[in-house]
Amino acid sequence: MKNIPWYIVFSIMFCSFSYGNDEDENSLLAIYGDEEFISIATGSSQPISKAPAVASVITAKEIFDMGAIDIDDVLETVPGLHVARDEVGYNPIYTFRGITDSDVNPQVLMLINGVPLTNLFHGDRGLFWGGMPVESISRIEVIRGPGAAIYGADAFAGVINIFTKKGSEIDGVSTGVRYGTFDTKSTWFLAGKDYGDYSYSLSIEALDTQGQDERISEDLQTFFDSITVGQGSPVSEAPGSVSLEKESYDVRLGLEYKNLTFHGGMQYREMGNGAGVNGALDPGNRYTRKRWNFDLTYNNEDFWDEVGLKTQISFMDTAQEAKEDTLLFPEGSAGPFIDGTGNPIFGFFPEGIIGNPEVFERHYRLDGSLNFRQINDHNITVGAGYYFGDLYKVEEDKNFGAKPGGGVFLPGDSVMDVSDTSVVFLAEDERENNFIFVQDVWRFTNDWELTAGIRYDHYSDFGDTVNPRLALVWSTTRNLTTKFLYGEAFSAPSFAQTRATDNPAIRGNPTLDPEELKSYEIAFDYRPSHDLTYNLNMFYYKWEDIIQFVPIGGGTREAQNEGEPKGYGVEFEVSWQAFRDFKLVSNYSWQK
Repeated sequence: MKNIPWYIVFSIMFCSFSYGNDEDENSLLAIYGDEEFISIATGSSQPISKAPAVASVITAKEIFDMGAIDIDDVLETVPGLHVARDEVGYNPIYTFRGITDSDVNPQVLMLINGVPLTNLFHGDRGLFWGGMPVESISRIEVIRGPGAAIYGADAFAGVINIFTKKGSEIDGVSTGVRYGTFDTKSTWFLAGKDYGDYSYSLSIEALDTQGQDERISEDLQTFFDSITVGQGSPVSEAPGSVSLEKESYDVRLGLEYKNLTFHGGMQYREMGNGAGVNGALDPGNRYTRKRWNFDLTYNNEDFWDEVGLKTQISFMDTAQEAKEDTLLFPEGSAGPFIDGTGNPIFGFFPEGIIGNPEVFERHYRLDGSLNFRQINDHNITVGAGYYFGDLYKVEEDKNFGAKPGGGVFLPGDSVMDVSDTSVVFLAEDERENNFIFVQDVWRFTNDWELTAGIRYDHYSDFGDTVNPRLALVWSTTRNLTTKFLYGEAFSAPSFAQTRATDNPAIRGNPTLDPEELKSYEIAFDYRPSHDLTYNLNMFYYKWEDIIQFVPIGGGTREAQNEGEPKGYGVEFEVSWQAFRDFKLVSNYSWQK
């Protein structure tokens, strides 16, 4: 238990209070229940029991009650969702229903206020994502299963949408500090208020930690040392501690005026690399992750005569940079190593094997939708959008592999800047995506509702994809809802999978097809009383054209569409509000 952090929390709260009749409120809740509403399943708010998806909602109060300090603590409570850890920086891997194929996480789409965080390099939130503090979070909506018919690429195994707090939710000023094990310190400041048609919210969150102190007894360099006995002293950093120091800052601003909402954000992470980027401990390296984002949304549900209009424009700039040299292997290492041509290299690298890959990206999105309500029991939504992603700069310093202009680095060679040369690890490039979608929610009887949708995407680099969904929701009894769900999804190949060139371990493949998923689910939502809920769902999926890095000789692996795994399982959850201030939630998941 020594590596589980504990915290002492000091909070100072400055807030406004409102007084009402609690008895009246409790009476209404007793009649109507306290069911959460969700918008992630269709784009429109609806009770979670009737939503055409297997979904979960976690509110700010529930986050506070469980004592979570990071979003990973919260997501681990969702049935069928496991938060694993990558060896590089111990970054979280969000695994829905066992669907994951690598240490990166492109099969999960994460949104903040409806805007994707997906980067081009690895197709996920990016290396050194570093989690997210929870003080500014209003609610988290999660769907398990495909969501590509609405959200497009990477809404593959699941979708996570994080909503930040509005001014009315903060309603004043609050601040606090924490201190815990591993010299962990964090602080936050929140301010927000409504002024008629205007509203503002501001959050500032900071964290500094040395990370847990677990020690690694042996690493890859330990093995190299064992097979080069007599050629020099052992140089491995093991036994030694993993490098989990982290410094993070999150600043978010929200402004609202009538139907207009603006969000701006800045996230900064400076992190150690965990167990090392290549299986060898590297205590001195630090990476930084910087992200700036802005989005402006116009949402008018009564734009014109039972027609709603929603438009959104967004921008994100993100960068991954090496603050200190990245040691793939430590000073004095003799390998054994293979050069860029597949031949062995003999000799010691006095400075170690150094590689500092850095990527810089910009993302632009514009989309809009019209919602037509009450058309002969149909609720129809049509939408379209455009995305432009630009991996506009790639930089790299290294002292291994191929040299610019020919030849290879030899032991003792100095580190060289190979940016803008043919031997840089990744090619700079752009990606465009145009899409259209249509969705129909048809209540054809009082007890039956059919949701049907389809989305067409055209990508500039790998072509077209079409993804449908069907969901039949049956109000079986007053307390029981039954859902029959089918969906398809795709995951776009990342630039690391298609454009990696002189990477020491992997080679990209520009002919890759996107990964595809077909999913079948049946779900039951039973609420015998307003304070007790049972959820049971069963699923089966077929995963096609999975992208894996396959060995092709010379110590290199190439990205290929390899394998078609299948999976199935059961998820069960019970929630009991035993008393006003006591709630018990438990879940069990089984996957094969």
